[in-house]
Amino acid sequence: MVEKVITLENISLLDFLGSGNENVRQIAAAFPESKIVSRGNEIRIQGQAPEILRINDIVNMLLQHYHRFGHITPDQVKDYISMEGVPFEENQKNDVIVFGNKGLVVKPKSPNQRKLVEACFKNDLVFALGPAGTGKTYIAVALAVRALKNREVKRIIITRPAVEAGENLGFLPGDLQEKLDPYLRPIYDALSDMVPSEKLKFYQETRVIEIAPLAYMRGRTLHDAFVLLDEAQNTTSEQIKMFLTRMGPNSKVIITGDQSQVDLPKRQKSGLSESLKVLKDVKGIGVVNLSGKDVIRHKLVKAIIEAYEKSESVKSDNKDEYIRRKSSE
Repeated sequence: MVEKVITLENISLLDFLGSGNENVRQIAAAFPESKIVSRGNEIRIQGQAPEILRINDIVNMLLQHYHRFGHITPDQVKDYISMEGVPFEENQKNDVIVFGNKGLVVKPKSPNQRKLVEACFKNDLVFALGPAGTGKTYIAVALAVRALKNREVKRIIITRPAVEAGENLGFLPGDLQEKLDPYLRPIYDALSDMVPSEKLKFYQETRVIEIAPLAYMRGRTLHDAFVLLDEAQNTTSEQIKMFLTRMGPNSKVIITGDQSQVDLPKRQKSGLSESLKVLKDVKGIGVVNLSGKDVIRHKLVKAIIEAYEKSESVKSDNKDEYIRRKSSE
């Protein structure tokens, strides 16, 4: 049994520990094999060395957050606890993507999300593939905002094909932008988390941040830009080829998609799947596959994805068995 004492200096205990020490109790609940007690300005931890080191890293990250923003919320404690265990110094140096609004810290929360960040730093073109809720679009938007804030690019361009699950845009009221806005809402929400509202409005008015349907990309050269193509599984072969050839000097491109959620007509082949095959041997392109393990939405989302994956696997096995039987007859 090892003991570690952390002394809290020059902070408001209520803002850091939470009402009724709620923040500390949340950490204690996440590590039931260790004993964590808060008394006065001290946090006393007893347990095995590896777990104590992990708890120490979490507390240090929370202290860093407090000194930057002045308070800690239970949701923020939960976010730090959910992160994979890495040394605190390395985490601070490599993991924070961007500091958002109201103390929000945007950083990868799973190993594959971290791989996506690393792939973006190493490559000018990255494919981020995975089911809903894995954070691929959110992380991509955060990387784009980071690049803009660091003046690595002059603008952000976010686009997606105008195809939705079983719906026809023509039947919706309004002009094209009004028809598309509901489908682009997840992107607007992500940007709202990371860019103050007045600044976001200014960026959009001056086209520093542009959100547009994929058809608007034709004929353009996208230079000095961070470009995100979302829902790429719904592109045709011609569309994704057109998009890929828009890359200009000093551009970064992330393409996100869920190959299990193709909404194209049944006989229409997904351009995303085809591009992955065509470009598999091209150097300088990163491919990151996220899975149900990376889901950061409600815990039921992860269970739903796993159930569907299991069902698809059974269907595939039954199909293979049917084909074997037919060939042996």
